[in-house]
Amino acid sequence: MCGITGFVNFGEESEALSKIALEAIKYRGKDHSKVICFGAQDIALGHNLHSVVDFVIQPLESKESLLVINCEIYNWETLSQKYNLNAKNDAELVQKLFDSVSFKSLLRTIELLDGDYALAYYSKKEKKLFVARDIAGVKPLVYFFDDEKKRLAFASEKKALNAVGINAIHLNPRKTLTFDLIKKTFLFNERKIKRKKANKSSVKSALIEAVKKRIPEKKYGVLFSGGIDSLLISKILLKQNEKPELIFAGLFDSKVGSVPKDFENAKESAEVLGLKLNVAQVSLSEFEIELPKIISLIESTDPIRVGVASTIYFASKKAAELNLKVVLSGIGADELFAGYHRFKNSNSINKDCYSYFIKMYENDLYFEDIITMANTVELRVAFLDKELVSNALSLPAKQKFSKQKGRIINKKVLRVIASELNLPEKFAFREKKAAQYGSNFDKAVEVLSKKHGFKSKADYLNSVSPLTKNQSNIPIAALLSTGKDSVYALHLMQKQGYDVRCLIALNPENKDSFMYHSPTIELAKLQAKSLGKKLLLIHTKGEKEKEIAELEKGIMLAKKMFQIEGVCSGALFSNYQRERIENACEKHSIRHFAPLWHLNQEQYLRKLIQTGFKAIITKIASFGLNESWLGKPLTIKSVDELVKMNEKFGVNVAGEGGEYETLVIDAPLFSKKIDLEFDKKMQNEFTGEIIVKKCKLVSKK
Repeated sequence: MCGITGFVNFGEESEALSKIALEAIKYRGKDHSKVICFGAQDIALGHNLHSVVDFVIQPLESKESLLVINCEIYNWETLSQKYNLNAKNDAELVQKLFDSVSFKSLLRTIELLDGDYALAYYSKKEKKLFVARDIAGVKPLVYFFDDEKKRLAFASEKKALNAVGINAIHLNPRKTLTFDLIKKTFLFNERKIKRKKANKSSVKSALIEAVKKRIPEKKYGVLFSGGIDSLLISKILLKQNEKPELIFAGLFDSKVGSVPKDFENAKESAEVLGLKLNVAQVSLSEFEIELPKIISLIESTDPIRVGVASTIYFASKKAAELNLKVVLSGIGADELFAGYHRFKNSNSINKDCYSYFIKMYENDLYFEDIITMANTVELRVAFLDKELVSNALSLPAKQKFSKQKGRIINKKVLRVIASELNLPEKFAFREKKAAQYGSNFDKAVEVLSKKHGFKSKADYLNSVSPLTKNQSNIPIAALLSTGKDSVYALHLMQKQGYDVRCLIALNPENKDSFMYHSPTIELAKLQAKSLGKKLLLIHTKGEKEKEIAELEKGIMLAKKMFQIEGVCSGALFSNYQRERIENACEKHSIRHFAPLWHLNQEQYLRKLIQTGFKAIITKIASFGLNESWLGKPLTIKSVDELVKMNEKFGVNVAGEGGEYETLVIDAPLFSKKIDLEFDKKMQNEFTGEIIVKKCKLVSKK
């Protein structure tokens, strides 16, 4: 794993910019650093080398091309022999393979590669640049394009481009980028994930092969928590007569209470495997000292992300102390095989698996790669092998997640495979907490927050963050419907440190729109003013399927005006809504956040009320709800009533089935509250809405 940079059409600045960018990520490759400029400095490519297999300096230059690549290609020797290319290593294989075909064939040729990569290939003849990454997005790659000046910049990490004053976004791994230096045109090509008819046997074969091909020639380790993912990887390695070093990291300090829960599991599992467990025992004071560095590396103060990242950081630091060049990780198993606890509320397991998978490149994969590289350790992720992903996304949902005798079994197929590999049922079917909890790092953040007098973990992390506002998290827009879900989602994202730059409200003519709730959308302007946010109000006809085009219009406008990189929505359980928002975002290289997705609905409502949200019911359409509910505030008492109606009539507690809609009139982030007068209009005994007559912002006092 290495670091790459590229600057196109930056003129005389190109070489200097490349060197500054490489310096910002020098930890990604300390073996060698080099920049090549070509075409009167039309293009400058840079590379930091982290050699694992062979010492081949990049950028690579041939008669036909220039190439920079951060890769681990597992079939490079096979391809070299098949096409008679005589390559020295995987990087040279890619260049020779690409040189042997026409530029327009690159999109098809890249599918021959089995492995993880981020690359930029420049054809001297065509004067075109081809930029791509593996389809799962294991290797990081970010880019920036200035449409006015026709300038392109890219790098392995955002901080490389931040160092030269450029804010970058992630390249979607399902897209490749081509830049024509003559015509100065810039375009994307789509790539699809191939799916195969899958069963337990095909998943097992693909997993075993995925682990085998990732065994390095040098000493290596496994990031080990004792959970099914790392346990399965370790067991497969043992079957290959391998003895990897197992590495566990956790916070051991009396100030946070007990020994990390995952430690006992990891210790017991390592004993069963007969492998040595290397433990990074982190104290609270050591953690506090390292926190700013961890935040700087992952470019985020999100408490969950910091908790997970801390586990990887201290584990990879331990790996470096053991002189390990490579570690294997179980990342990806939760997303592909329904491992998260929230899958228990899923309406469509496989749709949710795909949704989590396509977001990985900009979440866990990005920061875990950065963290391990900061400790000069290469991360290899068997569960994101191309063949295994193809099988996992096609596997019937019942083989991933089931409820048996009141017991929830997640990642079912992996647990069955573990049993077939002779792991005792106790270990194969053992439940496990998320890494940030099982390692005690989340608890440590909470303890430090209270110690320093902060009300929330996010506030504390922001206080110790070395990041500037432009570096911390990413700028986003919030989809606003004026109801409880969209406003609470905005609230959560802002509390986690995200820069909410604007609001997007869509006002459909069709008030029964499948996508947008807007019985009181005119009040969005008052909410925006109280929140101190700019509002983009997009009018739409609200026609099914066509309305997504208006959403895209709003996203593109927000991207152009406010340079947003993400959008948050209040999606709770509607796959129809969430999928269409995600598709619109992915089309325009924008991230989608759904912080409420699959929350327990009753608990969510109670938390919303306890947080200080004031919302009233503006529309009803359900048996059991009558005129008295119109204008009624959401309180703990009204939630109790909704719970009873759910038991008696099946009314969705949070109104997800369209039973009712709400308007937020006050919230913690509001500077003023909304005061309004309204009439009630009933269509029948159980269907009606409020008609707003007057509304204004008033002081909260």
